[in-house]
Amino acid sequence: MARKLKTYQTSLGFHDLAVAAPSMKAALEAWGAGSNLFHQGLATETDDPEVVAATMAKPGVVLRRAVGSSGRFSEHSSIPSQAAADRAHEQPAPRRSKPHGRQPSQVSSKAARQAAANYEKEQRRREARSRREEAARAKVRERQERAIAKAQAALEDAEREHGARLEAIEAERAAVDARAAAEDERWAGQKAKLTAALRRARNSE
Repeated sequence: MARKLKTYQTSLGFHDLAVAAPSMKAALEAWGAGSNLFHQGLATETDDPEVVAATMAKPGVVLRRAVGSSGRFSEHSSIPSQAAADRAHEQPAPRRSKPHGRQPSQVSSKAARQAAANYEKEQRRREARSRREEAARAKVRERQERAIAKAQAALEDAEREHGARLEAIEAERAAVDARAAAEDERWAGQKAKLTAALRRARNSE
């Protein structure tokens, strides 16, 4: 059975916000609030008939109006003037009380049940969209991880190949050094013999 909806109201930035939700927690999630605005006295349940009617017509949808104004709530609202914004910041947070001179909200049981059902439907739609978005993000992460793994493997292969080539070069260098040393030794022996022969030839004159 769908839970009964209530209308909650707060002010964030340049707008007053209102939403029909089954709980304060659901309202905070809909507003994207990072803290409990109700505990801070910055949000309240309202029974203003116009606000209740507007939110019940679009349960779960955050409605807005320029902060500090008394206009109608809608999905899209223009940014208020600086003067209106200043007045709104000077005013204390709204208390949970019935608006002066207005009749309590009259929402029929049938309308309330329909609003609650619509909220549940909208909630399921949002959850389905969230799952699709998460699945899409998971695919992106998977592709990224595969690309990273491929690039890492290529780097490691290149490093191993580089190491193998350096080892081959060092081996070749060692062989060349050995040949050079052998040649120096051979030349030293040959030179000594030739030098001795030259010396003997000069002495025989």
